[in-house]
Amino acid sequence: MRNADAGPVAADCRRLADLIEGTLAGWPSAPATADVAALGTNDAFAASTAAHGGTPGAVPVRVYGRHAVVGPLAASGGAPGRPCPHCLERRWQAVRSAALRDALERGFGTAASGRNPYVTPFAADTVAAVAAAARRAEPAVHLVDLAALTVRRYPLLPDPECPRCGRSRPGPPRPEPPVLGPAPKHRPGTFRVRALPDLDLPTDAYANPVCGALGPSVVYDVSSTSTSATIGCFSLRSGDYLRETFWGGHTDSFGDSVRVGILEGLERHAGMRPRARTGAVRGSLTGLKAAGHEVLDPRTCGLYADAFHRAHPHVAPFHEDRDIPWVWGHALGADRPVLVPQVLTYYHATGLAERFVQESSNGCASGGCLAEAVYFGLMEVVERDAFLLAWYGRVPLPEIDPDTSDRPETRQMVDRLAMYGYRARFFDTRITFPVPVVTGVAVREDGGLGRMCFGAGASLDPEAALASALCEIATDAVNLPERTAREEPRLRAMAADFSRVTALHDHPLVYGIPEMGEHAAFLLGAPGDPPPRRRALHDTFRAGSLLPVSDDVGQDLAACVAAVNAAGFEVIVVDQTTPEQRDLGLVTAGVIVPGLLPIDFGWARQRALGMPRLRTALREAGRAGRDLDPADFNPAPHPFP
Repeated sequence: MRNADAGPVAADCRRLADLIEGTLAGWPSAPATADVAALGTNDAFAASTAAHGGTPGAVPVRVYGRHAVVGPLAASGGAPGRPCPHCLERRWQAVRSAALRDALERGFGTAASGRNPYVTPFAADTVAAVAAAARRAEPAVHLVDLAALTVRRYPLLPDPECPRCGRSRPGPPRPEPPVLGPAPKHRPGTFRVRALPDLDLPTDAYANPVCGALGPSVVYDVSSTSTSATIGCFSLRSGDYLRETFWGGHTDSFGDSVRVGILEGLERHAGMRPRARTGAVRGSLTGLKAAGHEVLDPRTCGLYADAFHRAHPHVAPFHEDRDIPWVWGHALGADRPVLVPQVLTYYHATGLAERFVQESSNGCASGGCLAEAVYFGLMEVVERDAFLLAWYGRVPLPEIDPDTSDRPETRQMVDRLAMYGYRARFFDTRITFPVPVVTGVAVREDGGLGRMCFGAGASLDPEAALASALCEIATDAVNLPERTAREEPRLRAMAADFSRVTALHDHPLVYGIPEMGEHAAFLLGAPGDPPPRRRALHDTFRAGSLLPVSDDVGQDLAACVAAVNAAGFEVIVVDQTTPEQRDLGLVTAGVIVPGLLPIDFGWARQRALGMPRLRTALREAGRAGRDLDPADFNPAPHPFP
């Protein structure tokens, strides 16, 4: 039996182990010993906890209050890639409350309130029976309620960062070039190599209250009147900061929404910090250049204004002699390896003080192969750049008539929004690249609370770009009046003082205040304006003005990369794939295009306002007669969700 605890907790574990072993002794085919230990007494993420190896061949039993978790049982022959008891401890801790995690991970500690009243012979018999009946062929655990004697089974995924059995491995000194290869689409009209239902995504392994890899639960929004939305959340620590990261799906069916949500959760989990490889390169921009390395200068991706660093002295600004971590990426057009500042692609890898910028998941995407992941990541980067150019440059955009869509589901969703008082409007947002970008806005017709909601989409297929923008606004708009009313005093304070816009959700929510409509008048017009002329979707995106679409995602990606290169930009890819994703046949890529406008959240963090592209791009695209200056910029924060 493992004995890492003291006092009543250790005594309870010893007593439960003795009771279990006494029962198992009467069953010849059952394991003879039990490895019993308490959960919630040690930090499972601390390196020292991995030293507890347990008893080989023993039944792992982990106890917390009235619950005992049995397993995972070791497979005969020691099958590789299976979770160990320490994986369970790490997964269990990851889905606990912030209060318990802070107590364990920040050194506050926990204490037993007394002896455990649920350690009884009858409860021990139940645990022993579960252990004897559990099958060693499956990587799962069983949760036993020691009071009610109920049992539930939960799949357990191995933790790739587990110091005992994890599959993290040292990164190569210089990675091999990415293999994009042929990537035939699974059907015409899509940009995926596999159909969504074909992906093996067991929901209960990713979202369960014992060891969910992406959080304790997935919530089905049965009150939604527009889409069958689902949402989940996981937490990841960086220093003292425990960050909540939400994931979700917004489709017409809950089954598809769960699958999409899990894919998004895996994608965000992969993009927060490197897990498949360890040992990032450290050095300064000056030093790495002097050593002959190709490096991405983070200044080309935008930095915060000096005023931000004066207001936040704990965040040191970047300078070329500063020692920082770097990861390997690859420039597709030039076909060369390049070192990328870790903070530009892994957005939760270092402590807050080390992040001279706070990146987001922009440009991170998953797919059934690398070409697919890079394609969707690049579409997101192009979409956000175009949206920010239009917003901050206050560009009037051609309006699209959604009734001309060939997709019945698109037209039906537009009608559904209208039933709830929202008019769905769509705009051609192409600025630089021959890629359809569509901005969607749900506008409340009566001008009340929940005034407007924004979204966007980009795809080589204009129908897909419009559908993507529509899906975002359809999900968010119907809940916006209630959310605006609930937070009206706080949101009105933001509308009067943009410095109060500090978090991601502040940006879309503040546009629920009706008076914020004046900042979108360049796009939507003022109240009482005559209806604008709207263009048919296929007239807006005429075939001759777009890149050709093939039956292979790799060929589509090559055309997009060539178009980006022709405009003077470079596409850099970092492979972020985790071991869990490789097991599923998935790949995650982080895509960076230095020089395009990055999306930031928080009014003080808007790098776009200081970048050369915001001044020059509209003139270069023929959308302005001269370069812009700061007086021309939209004075309000972007409304992007």
